Amino acid sequence: MASPRPPPASLRSFLDAHFASPEDLASAPALAELLRRECVGLDASLRRLEAQLASVSASWLARSAGARASLRRIRSRGGGFGVEEEDGEETLRSAELPALVQEIHRIDAIRLYAEAALQLEAFVGNLEDATFSIVRQASKLNLSSEMQWKQEKLLQAVDAMRDIELELLRISTNRPQWTNLIMAVDSRVDKTLAILRPKALTDYRALLAALGWPPSLSSPDAANNKYSEIPNPLILMNEANKEKYSQSFLALCALQHAQANREARQCQAKGASASMSDSKYFDKTAACFDNGLWAIDELVQPIASRLEYHFAKWSEQPEFIFALVYKIARDFMGGVDDILQPLIDRARLVGLSAKESWVTGMVKMLLGYLERQIFPVLVTSYQATDDKFEVHSSWMHLNDLMITFDKRMQLLADSGIQKIASISEGLTRSLSVFSIYSEHSDWLHMWAGVELNSAQHKLKSEMEDEINWSYSIKELGLQEITSNFLLSTREDYKAPTISEFVVKTASAMIERGHALPNRGLRIQYNRSSSVQFLNDFFLVLRERCEALQLTNTALEDDSLLKASFAINAARYCEYVLREWDDDIVFLEMGAHRKHVDEGQGQSHKHSAQHPCSFFGDEIAFLAKLGTDYLEQIMSSVLLEFEDLSWDYVQNIGLPNEQIHPVDEVLDEENLGVSPGFVASLEVVRDRTTKLMLHLNSKDFLDLWRSIAEGLDYFIYSSIRWGELTFSDQGVVQLRVDTKALLHIFRPFCLRPEAFFPFISDSLRLLAMRKTDARYLLEVLKNAKENDSCLRQQGLQHVNASQAMKILGSKRSDG
Repeated sequence: MASPRPPPASLRSFLDAHFASPEDLASAPALAELLRRECVGLDASLRRLEAQLASVSASWLARSAGARASLRRIRSRGGGFGVEEEDGEETLRSAELPALVQEIHRIDAIRLYAEAALQLEAFVGNLEDATFSIVRQASKLNLSSEMQWKQEKLLQAVDAMRDIELELLRISTNRPQWTNLIMAVDSRVDKTLAILRPKALTDYRALLAALGWPPSLSSPDAANNKYSEIPNPLILMNEANKEKYSQSFLALCALQHAQANREARQCQAKGASASMSDSKYFDKTAACFDNGLWAIDELVQPIASRLEYHFAKWSEQPEFIFALVYKIARDFMGGVDDILQPLIDRARLVGLSAKESWVTGMVKMLLGYLERQIFPVLVTSYQATDDKFEVHSSWMHLNDLMITFDKRMQLLADSGIQKIASISEGLTRSLSVFSIYSEHSDWLHMWAGVELNSAQHKLKSEMEDEINWSYSIKELGLQEITSNFLLSTREDYKAPTISEFVVKTASAMIERGHALPNRGLRIQYNRSSSVQFLNDFFLVLRERCEALQLTNTALEDDSLLKASFAINAARYCEYVLREWDDDIVFLEMGAHRKHVDEGQGQSHKHSAQHPCSFFGDEIAFLAKLGTDYLEQIMSSVLLEFEDLSWDYVQNIGLPNEQIHPVDEVLDEENLGVSPGFVASLEVVRDRTTKLMLHLNSKDFLDLWRSIAEGLDYFIYSSIRWGELTFSDQGVVQLRVDTKALLHIFRPFCLRPEAFFPFISDSLRLLAMRKTDARYLLEVLKNAKENDSCLRQQGLQHVNASQAMKILGSKRSDG
């Protein structure tokens, strides 16, 4: 007789798990009742599926019968497709074939839809069964067996979710028109997850409590405010508890990963029109873990309730709050990394760091407290108090603490992680405490207002001291003053110290704004704080330059110096802004701002060379300010010269019989400058000397050249060519006066006559021998190529008509 067949291994393990000792036999009735209820539930699910299958099959059979009837009718009307039968019946009409194909495709689509619906019904049923099995209490089981059993059911639910997501992804890719089916499944899954996730988290919390988490924050040295001996239950677990915790942690991570895949698919379905591969799809799920792991967040939550007791005592000393959060995060970091990182790797959560998730959880905890207790008090005080100095100080102190805390926590999250500096910037996933401004844009604008008000208050006291608006050049020699054209520092630009104060203040404001977690927030903050601060200062520069317009004809020394230093400050600020604009941070912000403006249909002017310029408007303003007031200075110098030399230029070329008789032979070396021209030359010399000392070298180079060209044109155009006749004495006197004028500009270049082309050409024509002059005049009157003839004589600027007038003013007697 054959021996009885042994029970399956699964049954043996089940019995061993529930009846480990004779005392466990007392729980047999409860276990039997539990199994009976599960069997009843499974039978009900099976009957429900059979009924649905019967309904779908009946529908399929009805449509199939209709298709068979249609085929029989076709055969009765003609035996083949396109072949004439001997009985002479008509061939099958070609119009019926497309209709038949369409009907077959429709039936096939219905079959595929029914198969997909049945498949999804089975998967969703598995998810619901596993979920409700977890929810139902197995009170008669011991704690260890119940926990293991629930984890198995949780993993079954996760497997069902994965099956559902893969099927829905296939449908959304291949059959995107089946939206009603996808929506129906999502609705049922959402309802199930609303029950499953809280239950899974509750079971996880119960396990943590059983393991002794959270630890006590007090220690034998608590009286001395020392917390260096806080025990870490994660490290103190024995092997059995470590295995239980590992299974629970992995099960919760698997549930979160399945939920992340689900959210990624739904986000993709909302915004994408093109299909994508499975691998590309699941790569997007990593972003769903940016706010931390559920399992690690649950470690932080019970600690938060204990820390808030201490926080409440330090509402006026927030630095203690940040210090305590950092200390707790650092003290438990070793256990988190040693115990949880291997579990994350086992869960195949690629790219996730236990350290970053732990830091993110601690920051989220602090954010919640700041949002509930600290910032509302600051905002209320800011809105209610007229004297905001104390509120401003508190707000800026809090933000400085937040910046320091963020940096320390980031170093903590990155500790022991090798990163490539060129690509690690901005790729960290640990949360920033400054993300509090993401949800409260009004708080962001208040912070920017606090920064702006503080900077303006400091600037006001700096501007009241007139010394800060000047720049000492006593230590510079003439060669150093005139030869440096590679300007990069405030000293190079001869900018007043106030400009460096403004740049440093704006830079500090910008640096604090770097702590904000995204470009949109940084743009809002900078436009409302640092950029507004700079624009206010630039308006002050324009006001100081406008002192030039308050005088009549003569330039006052004070207004000239004010304008020169203001222009230097504007040029230095323009240089700094261009440097900032080329930085990758501002290039990205400029591109983001341009994209947002275009998306909102707003027109915004951008430089052709820098279409993504962040400071484009400010740079354009400063460039125009410098150019406009340099032209104003040039115009003032020329007008002052014209006013003093008007009588002189009207009498150029006429002999001065009061000083020298007409028949006297004059020598240039012994002849002095015309008395009527001395005051004009002194003005030009005085203005250019002061401008050389006080204006930056680049602008001074352009300015003295423009002044020289203006003087050249004014003197040349003021001489009544053709109406008067130059005596030899007049020609010599004009040459002497011109040399005196060129002498003023000789320190700035070797050949200043190059910037007086019309006077130089006129003197060359007037100095020609009379025979040569008569010959050239005849050639100019008769020759067709007049200009080439003048070029041969070395005359590059006057044309034939002008040369004839000049030659006509030369005495022809003698």
